Amino acid sequence: MISITPSPPTPPPLVRARCPGTPPLPPALDDTELAIAADALALGQWVRVRTLLAGTGEDWDLRGHRLTVLATCPGSAAWAGDWQLAEPDSGDAATLLALATVHLALRGESSTGAAADACATAARMLPDDPTPWLGALILARRTGTPDEQAHAFHQVRARHRDHHHAHHLMTAALAEQGPAATDDPRHPAHTFAARAAARAPADSPLALLPVVAHAERYRVLAAEGLAPPDPANWSHWSTRRARQVLQAAVDWWLEWEGEEHPRRKIDLNFLAHAAFHQGRMAEAAALFQRIGPHPTRAPWSYPGRDGAGAFRAARSTALRRARDTAAP
Repeated sequence: MISITPSPPTPPPLVRARCPGTPPLPPALDDTELAIAADALALGQWVRVRTLLAGTGEDWDLRGHRLTVLATCPGSAAWAGDWQLAEPDSGDAATLLALATVHLALRGESSTGAAADACATAARMLPDDPTPWLGALILARRTGTPDEQAHAFHQVRARHRDHHHAHHLMTAALAEQGPAATDDPRHPAHTFAARAAARAPADSPLALLPVVAHAERYRVLAAEGLAPPDPANWSHWSTRRARQVLQAAVDWWLEWEGEEHPRRKIDLNFLAHAAFHQGRMAEAAALFQRIGPHPTRAPWSYPGRDGAGAFRAARSTALRRARDTAAP
């Protein structure tokens, strides 16, 4: 097991940074092709989406990322319906329509039954594709039972064992089960994340999932009033297990980085969040440099905070501390 070093100093509480507003990363993250296709879809130009998905092929993590983003575009369900009328045998059109209908259902603009049926239709058309089941998991994550969540997750994993988005969704869902007065290391979210990280290939970013579980449990405990609203005041960031989890994640990042993964910016934000709150300013500063000036909403907004403001304050502090340490 990783050796444990003494706890670093606790970072100061976050304060609002005095700088212009920093918008979060757009849903496409840094996928330029996806951003262009999303803009085209908002104008009803679904042919560009067809071309994008044809080029994506069976890169299931990339396909899932692209389709979930496209499904949130204005009018995506209507445009996917037009595409399906023009090409009724298109599994891509059916999958986009399914995920778009899921998002409509989550906004109360369609029924959960219609969304579930759309996902089932797409799954029948593309039996080897985990993406329709990812749509079912997104739906179950907000509206379903734990058994429905588990069923959808296992269907995704049967088609792609290391599906990044699905593992994040299940970690967040499990974190909400049975909140307790303390963050029990045997909690299902921690057990699930540790097992997923252990069985994933060496170069898989699922190695960082235990860090995600730690942040998700904080979100739940803080929402229940069982952890302080400012994560800088949460002592569990500096427990022995938390330090082990972060050390393993940092070691993985230094070796692999995950530069080619479509959702790597999400991983980097979770990792920077944990490093900062453990007072590991050198690693946090390096991670902030990789992220750039634009955060993802999670985990900086946990629990119900101004995510962009929290990110700016943490980034400013980490970079300043790193400069001060490096100064002769």
